[in-house]
Amino acid sequence: MPVPPRRFHLVTLGCPKNAVDSEKMAAALARDGVEPTDDVGAADLVVLNTCAFIEAAREESVGVALELAAARRPGARLVVTGCMAERYGAELADALPEADAVVGFAGEATLASDVLGLATPVGMPRRKPSGVADLLDLPRRAPAHPWAYLKVAEGCDRACAFCAIPTFRGRQVSRSLDAIVDEATALVEGGVSELVLVAQDVAWYGRDLDGTPRLADVMGRLDALAPAGLARQRLLYLYPSEVKGPLLDAVLDLPTAVPYFDFSLQHASASLLRRMKRWGSGERFRSLVDEIRARRPDAAFRSSFIVGFPGETEDDHDELLAFLEGAELDWAGFFPFSREDDTAAASMEGAPPPDVVGDRIRELQELQDRITAGHRHALVGTTVEVFVDEWLADDLAAGGRPDGPEGAVAIGRTHREAPEIDGVVYLHGDVVVRPGVVVEARVTGVAGPDLQAEAVAVPAAVGAG
Repeated sequence: MPVPPRRFHLVTLGCPKNAVDSEKMAAALARDGVEPTDDVGAADLVVLNTCAFIEAAREESVGVALELAAARRPGARLVVTGCMAERYGAELADALPEADAVVGFAGEATLASDVLGLATPVGMPRRKPSGVADLLDLPRRAPAHPWAYLKVAEGCDRACAFCAIPTFRGRQVSRSLDAIVDEATALVEGGVSELVLVAQDVAWYGRDLDGTPRLADVMGRLDALAPAGLARQRLLYLYPSEVKGPLLDAVLDLPTAVPYFDFSLQHASASLLRRMKRWGSGERFRSLVDEIRARRPDAAFRSSFIVGFPGETEDDHDELLAFLEGAELDWAGFFPFSREDDTAAASMEGAPPPDVVGDRIRELQELQDRITAGHRHALVGTTVEVFVDEWLADDLAAGGRPDGPEGAVAIGRTHREAPEIDGVVYLHGDVVVRPGVVVEARVTGVAGPDLQAEAVAVPAAVGAG
């Protein structure tokens, strides 16, 4: 009687870089004969890929771990891995007895053998990263959507006062250009049409590779995948001082690159940024935004900001408000300062009280909501290119036209929206379009951060109803 296959259920928390790691863990498990399942109760192995960036993320990780422990079937093994496992290790294992194993980065590629005791099948040699305690160069499972995060480096060389990532992710290790292109090629051949390049500091890519190649070289090589089906590439997490010269030219000039700038700014007060051990000022940031808009008026901008960092004054807060008012970023997020162990800010004094931080965040968010809404409403009546993420018909072959959200037939994004982060476009019209296709559409309305649009032109090979 054949032995039923083992199954795994994997849950990912945190940033896009964690999502890439999860896809590679899934590929490693599948390589070792363990099949995926969406049903936690049917899994022999339950894996939680955690986030440890700030206290709120750690609390979420523990909460989800307890939920998974309660939902698993008797005898199933629960593994906690990812950043929290790497950062806290034995301490986390002691505090979370519900987990059968706490596994750091170096063990993420061998969960089947290490936790389930399964041997690698004959003819499927185990591949471990060389010199990197991570999954960078392991193969990955193809995503279910037409876009994919592509990690180009691991670790970080910066020493921002608030961030503990370098203490457990280590210094930056860039992947080779060929390894990146090989993975990108496999993704595109597997149906991916948009690549989102990520790293802790994506613009710093290549500095540990004798200065070459740089990110502009990566983007140039990826642009050559357009004939194979790559429609877009975008960058996330750009340290602002590095967005210049060939990199800026690549983002603005390459046919597949979208003018979307996710800047890591953190604040606009020069004095507070120095305390954070960061580069820049509101004036420098505004100059960069203006320079880009002069070249590409349709460029989109996103950033995130820390509120309540030790020493933040009302004047600093007012300076940030003034920067937001003048720069008019498309998207922005605001987060209360989290005091992290093993960081320079851990012992800093002068943090504003929580109620003051809360009031400042509300004021900043109200301003940004108004700015974002203004940008979205300004698009009404214009024609945009929409990258289709999801077709809402139940049966595309049968030409089904069910009512989706707001009566839409598809969900997509313009270049202004990064996947899973910003708003979306609900596409209407008598069209049949597959995910990964770019459709020309006229914006007809706004619903919060989202757009409503009517398809006006689709590629000839795609079709209209």
